[in-house]
Amino acid sequence: MNNASPLLSLTILTGASRGMGLAMARQLLDAGHELVTLSRSTSEDLAQAAATAGAPLQQWSVDLGEPQAAARRLGDWLAGMDATRYASVTLINNAGVIPQIAPLSQLQPADIAQAMRVGLEAPMLLTAAFLAATEGWTAVPRKVLNISSGLGRRAIASQASYCAAKAGMDHFSRSVALDEALKPHGARICSLAPGVIDTDMQVQLRSADAAAFPDAGNFAQLKEGGKLSTPEQAAAQVLGWLQRADFGEQVVADVRQP
Repeated sequence: MNNASPLLSLTILTGASRGMGLAMARQLLDAGHELVTLSRSTSEDLAQAAATAGAPLQQWSVDLGEPQAAARRLGDWLAGMDATRYASVTLINNAGVIPQIAPLSQLQPADIAQAMRVGLEAPMLLTAAFLAATEGWTAVPRKVLNISSGLGRRAIASQASYCAAKAGMDHFSRSVALDEALKPHGARICSLAPGVIDTDMQVQLRSADAAAFPDAGNFAQLKEGGKLSTPEQAAAQVLGWLQRADFGEQVVADVRQP
């Protein structure tokens, strides 16, 4: 008789404290998953949900504005794990920062730097640590899912830092995919735009002063026209994309594509 425990799908998720990140965390809580979240704060509700579902959960309180420390912790932890426990391992870079809604000339240097560290530097460093620590996991499918944005592909005024971070995420994903394609057991990577979601970010954008943010009216119309997904709907779409057999074949993608 084989009494071995069933293999788990390990997911590491950043930005799980609110919005779509929290919705994804909740949807990943089942007996077949082990979840590690990296966020500034932890959630007692999420911990209770994990206990009820019988899903292993670790919540790391980390500051992704200091990404070197977060990446080092992730790499060290993965290096000490037993790969034979897992059916798959996935990193989801979801965390991001929307800076002050204003032209770049009006922003403080610290705010620009924080947006770029959390939105681009942290995903790059975490991805590097994840790939390095799991490179020997040749029997375990490895995936990196970067949560991008349509604003990385269509620039708007007064959001230079956010647009730049998401555009950089798309392009670094393309480059990493080329790296991994050269390896016999390379990871699959996708930079995915999740559609337009009714989150705190959307509230900020549609409530902004139109004089500082010319697109404020367009974002208000999305809300008025019922064109926004809920965080739960968006999370289900994103996690569904992650399970596609062709995940990673299109490195830069959008959930609204067929």
